[in-house]
Amino acid sequence: MQYVSSKRIATCMRYSTYASKSSNTQISRLIRQGQIHNARKLFYEMPKRDIASWNSMIAGYFQCHRPREARHLFDEMPERNIVSWNNLVSGYVKNGMLRDARKLFDEMPERNVVSWTTMVRAYMQEGMALEAERLFELMPERNVVSWTVMLGGLIRAGRVDDARRLYDRMPEKDVVARTNMIAGYCQKGRLVEARELFDAMPKRNVVSWTIMIDGYARNGEVDVARKLFEVMPDKNEVTWSAMMMGYSQCGRIEEASELFAAMPVKSVGTCNGMIIGFGQNGEVAKAREIFNSMSEKDDWTWSAMIKVYERNGFELEALRMFSVMQQEGIHLNFPSSISILSVCASLASLDHGRQMHTELIKAQFDGDVFVSSGLIVMYVRCGDLVKARLVFNRFALKDVVMWNSIITGYAQHGLGTEALQLFHEMCSAGHAPDEVTFVGALSACGYSGMVNKGREIFESMKSKYMVNPGMEHYACMVDLLGRAGLITEAMDLLNSMQIEADAMVWGALLGACKIHMNMDLAEVAAKKLVILEPRNPGHYVLLSNIYASKGMWHDVTEIRKRMTKMKVRKSPGCSWMEIDKKVHVFAGVDSEAHPDLPMILKTLENLAGKLKEAGYQADGSFALHDLDDEDKALTMGYHSEKLAVAFGLLKLPSGMPIRVMKNLRACGDCHSAIKLIAKVTGREIILRDANRFHHFKDGSCSCRDYW
Repeated sequence: MQYVSSKRIATCMRYSTYASKSSNTQISRLIRQGQIHNARKLFYEMPKRDIASWNSMIAGYFQCHRPREARHLFDEMPERNIVSWNNLVSGYVKNGMLRDARKLFDEMPERNVVSWTTMVRAYMQEGMALEAERLFELMPERNVVSWTVMLGGLIRAGRVDDARRLYDRMPEKDVVARTNMIAGYCQKGRLVEARELFDAMPKRNVVSWTIMIDGYARNGEVDVARKLFEVMPDKNEVTWSAMMMGYSQCGRIEEASELFAAMPVKSVGTCNGMIIGFGQNGEVAKAREIFNSMSEKDDWTWSAMIKVYERNGFELEALRMFSVMQQEGIHLNFPSSISILSVCASLASLDHGRQMHTELIKAQFDGDVFVSSGLIVMYVRCGDLVKARLVFNRFALKDVVMWNSIITGYAQHGLGTEALQLFHEMCSAGHAPDEVTFVGALSACGYSGMVNKGREIFESMKSKYMVNPGMEHYACMVDLLGRAGLITEAMDLLNSMQIEADAMVWGALLGACKIHMNMDLAEVAAKKLVILEPRNPGHYVLLSNIYASKGMWHDVTEIRKRMTKMKVRKSPGCSWMEIDKKVHVFAGVDSEAHPDLPMILKTLENLAGKLKEAGYQADGSFALHDLDDEDKALTMGYHSEKLAVAFGLLKLPSGMPIRVMKNLRACGDCHSAIKLIAKVTGREIILRDANRFHHFKDGSCSCRDYW
């Protein structure tokens, strides 16, 4: 028999252990790289597999979302330890298989504090706080992690008082637990209690300081936050960002800018936050300066700059920025897609909207209910109601926001019957209508003149659906009644309101008085509006229009003098349309800069004879200056919507609808003229003004002259 020394045996064992550890390390590395097949091959080639090898491979399968293979491997294990069982429970939890995790937990031959804590955390993450509490109370032993997990779960659930009771029970409170409790109080705006805990902390870290500073900043106490910031021993990027965003959110952008300039290191995330901060305060140029100065940009940088342009009315710049983003190879992300959809809706840029829809499909974002709602709104505001309905119909699981988008869309297009049909379908599908739904339904009645139906829906809000009417609902009803000529009933409703009527309600009444020439009540409404919103030019303009239509030019002059004295300026009327992804803007008599203006005017001149034969006669009551009839006709011929329509006739092929947008309400003369233009040219013309959509075809309009 050959003798083998004990020294040699020990050497072999050490080598075997080293080889096993080396293979385990390689397996873990391959799994991190996503090479699960190579990891499995190495695992099965190992001459000796220890428990750690099996546990690593099982964890790898879970990491690659292959729980069946993980369980199969677990069942093959020659021996298991508690780590193996915990590994499987944790893997099920991470793959969203909570029932399987609990079943396995109950089957475990033994459990330790890690096993219990894993299940408590899982229930908390799924929002099942009661089940988590029951399990927590059954734990035979708890450590500081168990307590902290339970505490954090209660805070995330908004149960701060319950969290405090649990906190007081904790036998040991580490810095994490104390910081979590401070954060919970800050989220609820309970800063006094948060500060008491902060001051009582035996030891604070940078997170504790930052949470307290951020709590003050988010709750508007930026000066207190700044004092704490100044005495903080060590600050990190998050601390600086919290302080800067606090200044930005309360409108103190100069102090935010000074703090940003003083930052020792400016990360991409901090720069992104400052771009948003400048944007929220209308400092678009400064936001762009930071964007341009960044040597490194991420997806959020581009999204932030696009959002700044979108929120501040620089829609064309937002589109250009998005185009550059694509050229730079930056992938479409969720925030930028929502911003661009909003831009397309605002500009009524159908070509860009269609392109964005295609990009969303490629990125597989179109399955998101929020994105689909944005698509519906975009198509509605671009005047393509058919496409909006297709997007709506494609979605099986519709939420209230999606229903609201399509109902409001049909209402804005004057299709009141269809809007109300959708309203009833929504209720039949089991969705409870909310405040926005009723605004859409009442608007549908208002745009279509369905007075009795509007009354019925308004009455059902509280009696049937338990929704208290708000300011917008009263405004819709006053508008509905007023437009129908029921001015007295509209005024009675206004006076019966449980809440004081705001400018929206009085504005609806003033608009109705404009339609029915009720001068006395119009003056009452206008005076009330001037008190409520003295800087809003629209109220002065409506009253001025009433006086102008009656030829009361002295009163018009007095109103204009008052506007001048108050430095209130009327928003200039402009219209725009998109052709070949280029937006063309027209501003009435100020459109000389447009290169095709001579051809546009020639087109209108050629149309003039045909319109006259069709019965058109310029209505001088819509001109706001004291001019003679000939000059009034000339001025109205330059109205921006007429110029845009003529441009569409020149540039768009026959059979294609002409889509025009206007920033103000279309005047009555232009409305009459465009109806006849549609008739004599055989074209479909879609006009979106500040109030609604007008679909002109064969000499009539979808609004039935009721807008």
